[in-house]
Amino acid sequence: MSDLAAALEIVGARWALLIVGRLIDGPQRYGDLQRDLGVPTNILATRLRELEAAGVLTRLPLHHNTRAYALTPRGLALRDAIAALERWGADQT
Repeated sequence: MSDLAAALEIVGARWALLIVGRLIDGPQRYGDLQRDLGVPTNILATRLRELEAAGVLTRLPLHHNTRAYALTPRGLALRDAIAALERWGADQT
């Protein structure tokens, strides 16, 4: 498997990079991610579990059974790749 294929195994699923992109600026609550991205709740829950299992993000317990999600150092290492994709996307419009 190529290095690119290995990376896409982790962050290549639909919505995964958008979730990581939202967390680049800091932790977000589940409900805020769902509202801001417009991702269906079942898919968001699945992607968050997958990204957590891959060590890209971590779950932060908050009060009253709410949770927030934050990037780990492994997730923060995607910052440059996401910025490059954002620039590329801007050039396409």
